[in-house]
Amino acid sequence: RRAERETVALARLETVRPEAIRYLNRLSDLLFVLARVLARADGQGEVLWQHARRHG
Repeated sequence: RRAERETVALARLETVRPEAIRYLNRLSDLLFVLARVLARADGQGEVLWQHARRHG
């Protein structure tokens, strides 16, 4: 995801092919899903994101 964010930021300053951003997005999705599959196969539980609520 970091590479994708950096590429999007660069695209605000320079010409970046949209295919590059799309590729990085799909790659990050794939790696995320693979990590979940491997964790499940290894018997590890799901790590859920906890939203930090703002007070105020």
